[in-house]
Amino acid sequence: MEKKVIGRFDKADFPLLDLEDIAIKIDTGAYTSSIHCNNIIEKDDALHCTFLDDEHPLYNGKEFIFKEYDIVFVKSSNGIIQKRYQVQSTIKIFNKVFKISLSLSARQEMRYPVLIGRKFLTKKFIVDTEFIDISYNLKSNEHKNSF
Repeated sequence: MEKKVIGRFDKADFPLLDLEDIAIKIDTGAYTSSIHCNNIIEKDDALHCTFLDDEHPLYNGKEFIFKEYDIVFVKSSNGIIQKRYQVQSTIKIFNKVFKISLSLSARQEMRYPVLIGRKFLTKKFIVDTEFIDISYNLKSNEHKNSF
């Protein structure tokens, strides 16, 4: 499989979550990928949480219910181990849909609602920090050319 060049930031779709053009930060220092959720609770044999992203009023506050999830332990950059919930989903980037594992985390202080880590990037992408929005610009240009 040929590796695509991806920049340090981009926008991606998450088809199974019905989210489009969500800002993502490529984080080669993180092993796992994560998505910013709030009010994460287990009830009625399911995981309930709320997506938070001020830049997307249509999605900000959208509730998700996951019937299948795992509990994982993630070491943060400051060395603290956190218990997190992890769900399986899909991400559409460079017009291709990939499977992705996402840990759910409260990221209120963070600028980007989604971090993409090495586990997803490996064997698919080469990160060039000089670039941003490569996939999103490709998507926008194809959309313009279809008219």
